[in-house]
Amino acid sequence: MAVEWLTPSWPVPANVRALSTLRGGGASAEPYASLNLGSHVQDAPAAVTENRRRLRAAAELPAEPAWLDQIHGVKIANLDSSPVGVSLSPADGAITRVPGRVCAILTADCLPVLIASEAGDAVAAAHAGWRGLAGGVLEAAVRALDVAASSLLVWLGPAIGPGHFEVGPEVRDELLQGDPGALTAFVPNSRGRFMADLPGLARRRLEHLGVTRIYGEAACTYGQPELYFSHRRDGRTGRQATLIWLQSKYKSR
Repeated sequence: MAVEWLTPSWPVPANVRALSTLRGGGASAEPYASLNLGSHVQDAPAAVTENRRRLRAAAELPAEPAWLDQIHGVKIANLDSSPVGVSLSPADGAITRVPGRVCAILTADCLPVLIASEAGDAVAAAHAGWRGLAGGVLEAAVRALDVAASSLLVWLGPAIGPGHFEVGPEVRDELLQGDPGALTAFVPNSRGRFMADLPGLARRRLEHLGVTRIYGEAACTYGQPELYFSHRRDGRTGRQATLIWLQSKYKSR
């Protein structure tokens, strides 16, 4: 099986390239079958290396993606401040203004968020689980880009859907602290907990920043085991990747 991915549908300039991987086409064995791109989930290191090589070759990436040490925080790495291949400190987002640098986010239920300027001169990727949203990771990514919010385009990638994302009252309360009007994103269930709309919460926060052009897939990672890894569904599992980069304007799309 060949490596496969989603190509975001959003009206960005032609030099902005992006993709979000599916789980097939890799070298990993169960429970990581098969295109696991995370090196931190106890998969065989050789399999992860091969999976990353296959992705880079199939997608014709201009460089190895900048794989972050994600910790559900709010730090945004500037890829342009370090040479390609240099290890980056823990971060949950990345920005670049230089063609050929590839921002990468690993997920298995959390929401991958891609951001691009309408001018096609800056892009970012952010890892938005509930902790990151509550902490302000999207706000940090927009600040790091230093581009007017009204000129940004955002794509929300595959994540756990509201039919499967159960949270406790304490998580709901943390998320409401930064957005008291988000009560409609939480539906009480019979267990005294709440079903939360993670993409909806992200959309609200972006809109509060002044970002109005928000696009994305309705794909639920939990509900489609043939396509996506899901930590909540499977526990020990792999990670898909969502990438964004600036292509040289002299190379055809």
